[in-house]
Amino acid sequence: MTSHLTRRSLLGLAGAGAGALLLGACGDGDSGASASPQKIRWWHVQDAEPMLSVWADLARQYEGAHTHVTIDVQPLEVEAFKTKLNGAVEAALPPDLFQSWGGGALQQQVEAGLVKDITSEVQGWIGQLLPASLQPYTVNDKIYGIPFDIGMVGFWYNRDHFAKAGIETPPKTWSELLQVVNKLKAVNIAPIALGGKDKWPGHYYWAYLAMRIGGLEALRQAAEDRNFDTPVFVAAGERLRELVDMQPFQQGYLRAEYGSETGQAATMGNEEAAMELMGQWAPSVQASSSTSKRGLGDRLAFFPFPAVEDGKGSATDAFGGGNGFVVGRDAPPATVDFLRTLLQARNQRRAAQTGAVLPTNQAAAGGIKDLNNQVVAANLGIATGFQLYLDQAYPPAVGAQVNESVAQLIAGTKRPDQIVKDITRVAKKQ
Repeated sequence: MTSHLTRRSLLGLAGAGAGALLLGACGDGDSGASASPQKIRWWHVQDAEPMLSVWADLARQYEGAHTHVTIDVQPLEVEAFKTKLNGAVEAALPPDLFQSWGGGALQQQVEAGLVKDITSEVQGWIGQLLPASLQPYTVNDKIYGIPFDIGMVGFWYNRDHFAKAGIETPPKTWSELLQVVNKLKAVNIAPIALGGKDKWPGHYYWAYLAMRIGGLEALRQAAEDRNFDTPVFVAAGERLRELVDMQPFQQGYLRAEYGSETGQAATMGNEEAAMELMGQWAPSVQASSSTSKRGLGDRLAFFPFPAVEDGKGSATDAFGGGNGFVVGRDAPPATVDFLRTLLQARNQRRAAQTGAVLPTNQAAAGGIKDLNNQVVAANLGIATGFQLYLDQAYPPAVGAQVNESVAQLIAGTKRPDQIVKDITRVAKKQ
């Protein structure tokens, strides 16, 4: 695990390990695709084994079942992918099928007319998918991409540390979470691990608090109005400062990265903190970053972000993201059929059985064997709403400012009422 690990690279590699994934051939029924020669340019970010060869196999198998289709697979490292895609977007020559995390970047591509509205083509099968998973790929009620995995952020905690502090059940409210922090500090256990240097882990707290206080509508309205200088977002900052003032994080957290050997994940994996607020990839990164390379095993458990007393948001609203593919505007007809085949239940079930993928096809949920993944999937299954990470949901410049501003709030260099003005200033320029 390098010190340069980012959440986006984690999302891009969330499918790593899905070596058992096989493509179920669906004959030549291309859902209306022409029998004339077609070439699909497919860009993805799984540039390492085992997914590098798995994706290649999927393409070859599809070509074998559809002899008039050729798939040009181009695996790219995440940052290289973003650079190349930006160049293709500027030249108005997007690939036919390409990696996407949805949200603000996708909306900009839609507004530029670079991606294809596939709503009518997918109506026959998107009902199999988790409704929440489609939200990041839906713009103005039209679908432009399909997610192949989905996850959510929540608190991962050490059962043994909780037991030592006399904590019998995970907190369900913000007040109870603060009580848990006090109990852990009382027995000299660092309550929470945080990679403050990387900034994006901190924005999870502010975003979730805004969701719980104002509901998903508050975040939607902020995006529409380009205004975060509202009581909801100020209150979210005040609640976060309430937590920070309790000094809940490990020593040196402001200098800590997420995935380095002394970072947030390693702090959890080495049992040096009791909790971390992180996405579905947390157990595997904790393990790989830990000294033992095993992590916490069955001592690790999960609970969703608590409700905020008197808040308008539902405690079952989820915050997270995943991986998907978007269809370019000039993609050949077979592209959507190829995408449909990737999402077939039997293929998603095999991916889920590896423990590396949380499938979006609900019929594949039975393939999830890892107990922690089952808990995450269960929470997603009952989600009443879904919010994409703010640094992806909003335009890139706004997302970057959210991360920067929340980092300043946590560090104590800016107040809650100041950061909302800074974010709004950037949003108004978009």
